[in-house]
Amino acid sequence: MPKHGKNFNNKLSKIDRSALYEVKEAVDLVVKSKYVKFDETFDIALKLGVDPRHADQMIRSSVTLPHGTGKVTRVLVFAKGAKEAEALEAGADYVGNEEIVEKIKDGWLEFDKTVATPDMMGVVGKIGRILGPRNLMPNAKLGTVTFDVADVVKEIKAGKVDFRVEKGGIVHAGIGKISFGTEKLVENFLAFVSRIIQLKPSTSKGLYLRSITISSTMGPGVKVDQLAVRAMLK
Repeated sequence: MPKHGKNFNNKLSKIDRSALYEVKEAVDLVVKSKYVKFDETFDIALKLGVDPRHADQMIRSSVTLPHGTGKVTRVLVFAKGAKEAEALEAGADYVGNEEIVEKIKDGWLEFDKTVATPDMMGVVGKIGRILGPRNLMPNAKLGTVTFDVADVVKEIKAGKVDFRVEKGGIVHAGIGKISFGTEKLVENFLAFVSRIIQLKPSTSKGLYLRSITISSTMGPGVKVDQLAVRAMLK
């Protein structure tokens, strides 16, 4: 067991670790558990009744949060011709084609998300071994391989979050900043969980949404009553 400091333990003492909290109460507890100076990320972890070893139970998608993530996301778009200008106008930080690929081969990685037009994927594939392990490869399933580059860039800049189920059936994501306050974080929380519920595979057996835990970067976890969440989303 890791040892925690006095501040962490003080906040932990105010949380019933065996209880399942209503959504707003749980979020409020996380917000009030802040004790560090920097603006922590508001994290969510969901345990799902899926087996990611089966392709038909691999949960992978994205959601645009109503209040964004609070992070500045640097977007690189692989495009050429009119689509380059379109991407720049939409707010892309970097746009290019073959010359950007060569730059990445030389070690440049100063971006957080990538988008590519379908006709560029042959070129982008040359750096798949660089982008893939870093989760930076454009992906059609996530909507980042498209000719609608302007719309996708705007969505990413507005707070689009990509996620995928990890080994053990857990989905983890940062869905805001503690400085957002309780109301905005509740809305982001509900948008994220609603998207997860929509993605339930038909082959998933038994209880799908098994547990939900929220926390700040440095704070203790708070368990959320998933039945109360479902009631709020109906």
